[in-house]
Amino acid sequence: MFATFRVALAAFLSPPVDQPTVTQFAALCHRPAKTGGKKQGREVLLVSSSRGRWILPKGWPIAGKNPADAALQEAWEEGGVRRGKVNATALGAFDGEKRYDSGATVPCHTEVYSVSVTAMSKNYPEADRRNRIWVAPEKAAEMVDDDGLRGILRQFQASASAR
Repeated sequence: MFATFRVALAAFLSPPVDQPTVTQFAALCHRPAKTGGKKQGREVLLVSSSRGRWILPKGWPIAGKNPADAALQEAWEEGGVRRGKVNATALGAFDGEKRYDSGATVPCHTEVYSVSVTAMSKNYPEADRRNRIWVAPEKAAEMVDDDGLRGILRQFQASASAR
């Protein structure tokens, strides 16, 4: 019995087997906000996930595309960004979990790229599966679940306010 207890205790104290971390690329799409016909500040695009949460358009690496261009591709597919200028340097990154429809989760590292949006489309590949909304970065930070993404949105708000 004592041996069984030692095995159980060793299993409890041992760190879990490391799962490989997956990487995704996200687009922080932004445009000038309009209030009363005047441009004031910036607003960012959020899209709904398959589970109904508000997120940035994001996805997997794409063969033949660098991370920034992969993020821009996701902005088109998930958010309808027809034209935009993507910054080749990531705004930031955060770590979280990728949850699959099966319920399985894996550690996920997400790099976030700034996309200055110049044109949107009503018809885009995932228009029937996603809602989209333009909101102030601070409001977006309140709407998302991930602390790392919340921090990036607040940092973006601070930099946009400083301009």
